[in-house]
Amino acid sequence: MALKAGIIPVTPFQQNCTLVWDDTTKEATVIDPGGDVGQILAQVDKLGLKLVQILLTHGHIDHAGGADELRERTGIEVIGPQLGDKMLLDHLEQQGRAYGLDGSRNLVPDRWLDEGDTVTIGGAEFAVLHCPGHSPGSLVYVSTALRVAFVGDVLFQGSIGRTDFPYGDHDALINAIKTKLLPLGDEIGFVCGHGPSSDFGTERRTNPFLQG
Repeated sequence: MALKAGIIPVTPFQQNCTLVWDDTTKEATVIDPGGDVGQILAQVDKLGLKLVQILLTHGHIDHAGGADELRERTGIEVIGPQLGDKMLLDHLEQQGRAYGLDGSRNLVPDRWLDEGDTVTIGGAEFAVLHCPGHSPGSLVYVSTALRVAFVGDVLFQGSIGRTDFPYGDHDALINAIKTKLLPLGDEIGFVCGHGPSSDFGTERRTNPFLQG
C-alpha cells in the first residue's frame, strides 16, 4: 500500500487541512477542510487525485467551515465528527462571521461517527477514537498498522487542545490522551490540527501537559 499525505494550511488560523491518498488508485480523503476550498481543490487537481470523502475531527470553524462547500462542489460525503459537536456545526456561519471568515456554512454531516467505528483512508482501515475535552465530539483517526494518527486539536507538539471554551473539559482531554492515545505505542506518529507533527512517545516523555 502506497499511502501518502500532504498538508494544506487553510484560513488565517493556518489549520492543517490534510490530504491522504493511495498513490496507486489516486483515491484521496480530505481531513478537516476548514476553508479556502479553491486552494484545496487546486492541490487535488495538481496531484491528479480523486476525492472520495471528507472526514472531520471536530466542529470548530477552522476545521469544518469549508466542508459543506467542498461537498457541494465534489458530490462526496462528509463523515464525522461525533454527535456531541452538532451544536458547533449548527452555528458555523455564526462562527465565521465572528472570525471574519467569509463563506462558512452550517453543516449536517452525511454520517456521524463514534468510538469503535472504523473508516477507510487511502485503502487502509483506521480506528475511530472519541477524545472529548477540546470539543465534546472530537475524534482521532488512527492506524496502528501504519503507525499514524490524525488527531485534530486533541494533541499538539508540546501542547494540547484548548479547553477554555464553555463546553471544554481539561480533565476529560488529558484522560483521553493518556488512556486512549499513548497506550497505542510510542512509535505512532501524528498529524495535528496546527503546527508540526510529532509522535506519541515524544509527547509522553516531554509534553508538559502530560507529566505527572
